[in-house]
Amino acid sequence: MADLFRATPTRTFNVPEQVYPGYPGIVVRDHEGRRVLQSMTWGFPVRLKGMKPTSKPKPVNNARDDKLLTPFWKHWFVTPAHRCLIPFTAFAEAEGPKGKMTRTWISVEDQPVAAWAGLWRPSDEWGDCYTGVMVDATEDLFDIHDRMPVILHPDEHDAWLRAPAEEATALVRKYPASRLVVDRTTEPWFKRKPVEDPTLI
Repeated sequence: MADLFRATPTRTFNVPEQVYPGYPGIVVRDHEGRRVLQSMTWGFPVRLKGMKPTSKPKPVNNARDDKLLTPFWKHWFVTPAHRCLIPFTAFAEAEGPKGKMTRTWISVEDQPVAAWAGLWRPSDEWGDCYTGVMVDATEDLFDIHDRMPVILHPDEHDAWLRAPAEEATALVRKYPASRLVVDRTTEPWFKRKPVEDPTLI
């Protein structure tokens, strides 16, 4: 992964096969002009109204494109050093009737390992953590989900990590459905997940 993204690992860490919100995943970020590969928790921790002070925060695992300039996200988006790349081979969406949903995997045809545009920040609760930017899905994928990750083309990686907010905003767009591969499975969406093998992306 480090070789693919021309990054240097910050330290040795284990890599889960599947990544779930609230669990560790891999990101690539810019640090003093060079790319580093780092393990972070997926999701910005947030405490909702009514939650007890001692309760575990909820992971906000994606950022809507139309909310990037709101107070919750703005600093992390407009500051290039807090944008990151989230490597993935496929992402999953739920399909089917409630209680019987199955996993539909979506991958990028011409990118065996692609990058989802992300943001990262330090947190008191989980240390460094990240989230992914989402846009409205293309019409071809609307029957699966109405939102989709912002998937970057390889030649856009540097701009996402280093460019001013105006240039980064232009990269926040839909990825062509013609270049995505949809794999519908019979795998249940809800299943027991072992703690040592954290989920998707």
